[in-house]
Amino acid sequence: MSVLFVQYPKCSTCKKAMKWLQEYGVEFEDRHIVENNPTAEELKKWREKSGLPLKRFFNTSGQVYRQNNIKDRLPDMSEEEQYELLASNGMLVKRPIVVGDDFVLVGFKEKEYAEKL
Repeated sequence: MSVLFVQYPKCSTCKKAMKWLQEYGVEFEDRHIVENNPTAEELKKWREKSGLPLKRFFNTSGQVYRQNNIKDRLPDMSEEEQYELLASNGMLVKRPIVVGDDFVLVGFKEKEYAEKL
């Protein structure tokens, strides 16, 4: 099985997730989330596949999120506007994201990785 691993190299959680993938021999295509930010269309597909609420795709602990008061802006934004906002800056997107054929994992929880991979 090969998956798409969308991550930010300086992120400690991403480093842990990558180490886990390597230790368990999971093949992955590595994608830098800032240099190659997910598009709104990709994010829509990933959200559908994940079954998660759109809010889970926001990096709520990130500086960009906090500095721009996005928490306060989200309730007034349409879903389309939220996708466009996420697609505008990779630092707004929760990471890492693992995209498989029939699943998407957001963040790193060892138990979830073990179940899906």
